[in-house]
Amino acid sequence: MSRPSAAVYRRRRLLVIVVAFVAVAAISGGVWLALAQPWSSASDAPAASATPEATASAPTDTASASPSPSPDDTEPPGVVACEAGDIVVVAQTDADTYGAGELPQLSISLTNNGARDCTMNVGSSTQKFVVTSGSDTWWRSTDCQTEPSDMIVTLEAGTTVTSATPVVWDRTRSSVDTCDAEHRPQAPGGGSSYHVSVEIGGFEGASTKQIILR
Repeated sequence: MSRPSAAVYRRRRLLVIVVAFVAVAAISGGVWLALAQPWSSASDAPAASATPEATASAPTDTASASPSPSPDDTEPPGVVACEAGDIVVVAQTDADTYGAGELPQLSISLTNNGARDCTMNVGSSTQKFVVTSGSDTWWRSTDCQTEPSDMIVTLEAGTTVTSATPVVWDRTRSSVDTCDAEHRPQAPGGGSSYHVSVEIGGFEGASTKQIILR
């Protein structure tokens, strides 16, 4: 009986990762990446759109198949660690301007511009959101983060994924010494400008996202 093709190995691997994501809840101060949607689309593709690897393995089921299938047809493709030149990190917010009492929701967009799939740690231990106003740093997501954890995932080549559960900035000044304080300094509104920067998996966002507090 022929061994499963590389495409089958890939679909099985992605399915296992998707199931693991469904079982994980967001951690305080962190954000889990919703990679399930693009991977679900890839695994649900019709057989007619089989990948080149799957097509190449088809002759092994015919009478003219060679006795020993080539390694490229039977072994799952290797996946390397993501490199800075391939990964684009972008800070995202649910709005550009926030009225009084409205809390900014901060997210991360990741794009793999490389030619092949790659792995990276997207766990809350590698994530950092920072809110600044001019040279003044108002808030860091890591100041009061609890139980940070790791999560190694595979990012498919040419895909963009976005965090599913945003991190909420409460419009206060953060500090490791005031995590349990009932009252922390409130960020001024009235049209004040702030900038959100992000970092994940050792990769920093290329630019910041500006928001206005009314």
